[in-house]
Amino acid sequence: MTYGRQQGGRVEDIRFLTGRGRFVDDIAPAAALHAVFVRSPVAHGAIRRFDVATAEAMPGVRAVLTAGRLAEMGVDLAMKGATVVNRDGTRGAAPRRPVLAEGRLRFVGEPVACVVAGTRAQALDAAEAVGLDIDDLPAKLDLAPGGPAIHAEAPGNVAFDWALGDEAAVAAAFAVAAHVVRLRVEDNRVIVNAMEPRGAFAEWQDGRLHLCVNGQGVWGQKAELARQLGLPPAAVRVTNPDVGGGFGMKAMAYPEYVVIAAAARMLGVPVRWIAERTESMLTDNAGRDLVSEAALAFDGDLRIIGYRVAITANLGAYNSQLGQFIQSEASSRVLTGVYAVPAAFVTARGIYTNTTQVDAYRGAGRPEAIYTLERCMDEAARMLRVDPADLRLRNVVRTFPYRTPSGETYDCGDFAGLIRRLQAEANLDGFPARRTAAAARGRLRGLGIAAYIEAILGDPSEAAEIAFDDAGTVRLMVGTQSNGQGHETVFARFLSERTGVPADRIRVIQGDSDLIPAGGGTGGSRSVTVQTNAVIAAVDAMLPAFAAFLEAELGAVPAFDGQAFRAPGSNRTVTLTEAAALARAAGRDDLLRHRATARLPGRSYPNGVHACEVEVDPDTGAVVIVRYTAVDDFGTLVAPQLVEGQVHGGIVQGIGQAVTERAAYDAQGQPLAASFMDYALPRAEDVPMFRLMSHPVPSARNPLGMKGCGEAGTVGALAAVANAVRDALAPAGVGAVDMPFTPLRVWTWLREARHDPA
Repeated sequence: MTYGRQQGGRVEDIRFLTGRGRFVDDIAPAAALHAVFVRSPVAHGAIRRFDVATAEAMPGVRAVLTAGRLAEMGVDLAMKGATVVNRDGTRGAAPRRPVLAEGRLRFVGEPVACVVAGTRAQALDAAEAVGLDIDDLPAKLDLAPGGPAIHAEAPGNVAFDWALGDEAAVAAAFAVAAHVVRLRVEDNRVIVNAMEPRGAFAEWQDGRLHLCVNGQGVWGQKAELARQLGLPPAAVRVTNPDVGGGFGMKAMAYPEYVVIAAAARMLGVPVRWIAERTESMLTDNAGRDLVSEAALAFDGDLRIIGYRVAITANLGAYNSQLGQFIQSEASSRVLTGVYAVPAAFVTARGIYTNTTQVDAYRGAGRPEAIYTLERCMDEAARMLRVDPADLRLRNVVRTFPYRTPSGETYDCGDFAGLIRRLQAEANLDGFPARRTAAAARGRLRGLGIAAYIEAILGDPSEAAEIAFDDAGTVRLMVGTQSNGQGHETVFARFLSERTGVPADRIRVIQGDSDLIPAGGGTGGSRSVTVQTNAVIAAVDAMLPAFAAFLEAELGAVPAFDGQAFRAPGSNRTVTLTEAAALARAAGRDDLLRHRATARLPGRSYPNGVHACEVEVDPDTGAVVIVRYTAVDDFGTLVAPQLVEGQVHGGIVQGIGQAVTERAAYDAQGQPLAASFMDYALPRAEDVPMFRLMSHPVPSARNPLGMKGCGEAGTVGALAAVANAVRDALAPAGVGAVDMPFTPLRVWTWLREARHDPA
């Protein structure tokens, strides 16, 4: 089902394509000083000597900030990260993470000092003059408990030890199982690499702080700044201008924002900072990086009776804001996927290492969970000698609502219908012929499918405010934050169709904590679902008020078809903008602003099934994706073109992790990728034309029946690609495989399978 008739391009694209976007580095005050951070060159070490005097005396330098100097200014140096409840009832470790290092260095790139100067070149020169003598310490890099201690608060470097499910029921299921399939899968670390690097500027005006940051929302950042700088919330304003991609990585507070805010306050001049690409690759929160040991128990009819998985996750050197949550509670939301599993048990253990922090990345735990489960399902089909699609059809949930072992309640779906449609749309019956044709060309062809479900995360509440301007335009103020998804277009068109106000007369306002008192930002595929719910609430409060003012019948207002008020017994209609003008003339300013907050009754569950076909060149190990088909259930589609764009982007990011991307470290903890010379993002030539189909089952959890789409492409793509590569290599004798499927790794597996020493 598709809601909405208005089509056309995104309104944002005109300014983006003509170079008129308002990004942080474009709009920083001309008089702003430049900040450059001195960063740790080692993964683990103790600072023996720290000399900033030479740097302070260099031309143009206005200040060199250290942890000690920030503390003297009254700044709370400790950043906060959420902790989960361990299986023994205690909370996960919460070691201190300072915004600037306090004597100990724990990862390459950790900020040590901040140089503020008149120009960026002056700041860079002075940063190189900071004297830093370090006693190297052994680096902790593996995911086993123990090793060189990073934090006294985390014995054995264990951050948390979490569990969910019925362990006894799962043990009983495995005891009587007719078949058991076990698999160990690695989920490689990736660098997010948003098109626009992280950046911000800070300025103080009349005793108030304004931080402009390219983030995914303003209110969490506002709360952290108020806490760390000791300010009342009313004294802090945070804004998000145009943002060139976030993907979860920009949702968090970072040390640099506190430091430049403190510098601007101390100097009385605005201070700006924008990361270089290498700086971003060293310090942005990374994604994934975990290992899962999983097992599926089947009965004699090949139905799943038990599922068990043990996750070991790399948190990096500190707790990032949501790091502990991602591979435990967030991942468990979709633990059993689309399958009717009577008993499941999951454990998750987080390990601190001397690496950059790991946190949310597109999907935030759900791609990791589905990847593990769908790799197991394909391995089970191979071991049990059944068709992978048929095995899934035997086990999918068919009756709704369905309560999962992890406590989620799926309200609706047609999981079997999705798989059957994929079988037809992807022509799975024709795959053997395509494999034979590839073999004749000397290529190994493989097919992989993955059924996925994700749970919309984040705050289910959101606010919206509608305000009428003198010029006949309307401002729609929203609590979400676009990072490139097209929110300005979606929300303007949505309000237009609810009210009859032309979309080009509606201006969407977002990302300003002074204008919008609360909001959840973007993340967890929540934005359109929760924000349209709030807009509906605001419209539903506004229309009766105008009808009463006009003494018109509200029932005469046709929903979804251009609002018009008609007095009883009259043929004359009044549009909403005309009604606003009449209200202004009558002095009824109370009718010119309408604000509402709305809360969804529960989360929705986007789902679908993806099929990927790859060809592998056995002489080089190169993997080429030759076909990709996806059938998705996003419920009601508000903006089909934008949905398709979101799915495209999500699939490509999944392909990137599966085939080309890997953030690795050497034995001393030095990153081996710090530029695009070393880190391979996917290119257009690396992906085929996607075939996307919609198979909607509207959700009952929101008024329009939507389910969210922002992360679904990635959730389905990882396992679909990995299963295809596994299928291609299996006839050549290759056993277990793990992402990324780079040519060298694939070529090495093939050589080892042939026992070829060359």
